[in-house]
Amino acid sequence: MCNKKEEVFEPKIDFLSRKFIQNPFPVYNNLRDNDPVHRFLLPNGSIAWLITRFQDASPLLKDPRLVTNYPVELDVKGELAPHQEIIARNLLSVNANDHRRLRRLIQKAFTPRMIGNLRGRIEEIACELLDKVQTREKREINLIEDYAFPLPIIVICEMLGVPLKDQDDFREWSNLIMEGFSNPELSKQTENAMISFVNYLKKLIAERRNDLKTDLISDLLRVEDEGDVLSEQELYALVFVLIIAGHETTVNLIGNGILALLEHPEQKEKLLNQPQLIHSTIEEILRYNGPAEVSNARFAKEDLVVAGKHIKKGEMVFIALSSANRDSKEFIEPDSFDITREANNHLAFGKGVHFCLGAPLARLEGELAISSLLERLPNLKLNTEKDSIEWRPGIIIRGTKEIPLTF
Repeated sequence: MCNKKEEVFEPKIDFLSRKFIQNPFPVYNNLRDNDPVHRFLLPNGSIAWLITRFQDASPLLKDPRLVTNYPVELDVKGELAPHQEIIARNLLSVNANDHRRLRRLIQKAFTPRMIGNLRGRIEEIACELLDKVQTREKREINLIEDYAFPLPIIVICEMLGVPLKDQDDFREWSNLIMEGFSNPELSKQTENAMISFVNYLKKLIAERRNDLKTDLISDLLRVEDEGDVLSEQELYALVFVLIIAGHETTVNLIGNGILALLEHPEQKEKLLNQPQLIHSTIEEILRYNGPAEVSNARFAKEDLVVAGKHIKKGEMVFIALSSANRDSKEFIEPDSFDITREANNHLAFGKGVHFCLGAPLARLEGELAISSLLERLPNLKLNTEKDSIEWRPGIIIRGTKEIPLTF
């Protein structure tokens, strides 16, 4: 009797190499043309599929045959630790029915009116941060450290009722959690960060239960107390998405956006002369070099064929948002950065039931942050060589570690 020979998979592309992380777009261009449904090796040894063309990516983002929490679909037994429950039960991971229920619950508190009312406060925060920068003797700014990170974390902390003194903890946890998803070397640190985060939330939510206030966590607790089935773990997971995933999106939107404008000075001048273009500018930033490089993992609920490739039931699938957003079959001159681009049907915030809940807030913060920065510091320039800017590792997020500037 012959034993079935175990498959040996030889990866063609190193998605964690510095060359790829610094500039993944030539690789994506090649994949779209030659291997649009690409089989690749994850750092943890798992094999997955990467969807790179817009025509495949757009429908698959809302295809019910791809689910985000396949182990739960298979009724895997055993209780999860609270920090694991956050991964399993957050809005990015749960499947369609649970997602709709959780989304409905949070939308009772996270309303468009509430987001719109934040405009004045976001402008104040931007001005306060820029005031600090402009009082320095040197006309220099570290964009991420001084501006792009603190602005959205202050906004979300104030929304949730979280003390601002804890924002440095959030930054450390956020970096470890986001980068650890695709770097097995950080797995223990990532787990410790998740545990610390959950312990913090336990204490904070317990305090709010005893003393409800006029913040978002209190609103979510009121929703639960009125009879909706929002578990303690789901509360942790909702706050996790808002703090970790939510602010990460805006940090990278601001950072990637300013970098794109500085790399294309004619576009920066156009925006300075026509500030009303900020809306289309934000959409072009999201398309050209958006804050999320690939979607969260999905799993085939059944066998399916995509662009001639057979994806088997249970196999993992990622949608390369950054690649789809540079597809020449969908966008005219996709590698050009054009803030007046029309019909910008990008996928930066996903599509379908998992379309990013925080997209309106991220867009508002991005518009106000970039407008305020250019209005106050119109002579911004890179204070380093472009090639020396280091991009953060991992295939989920797309953002720089720092962008040093002069003004």
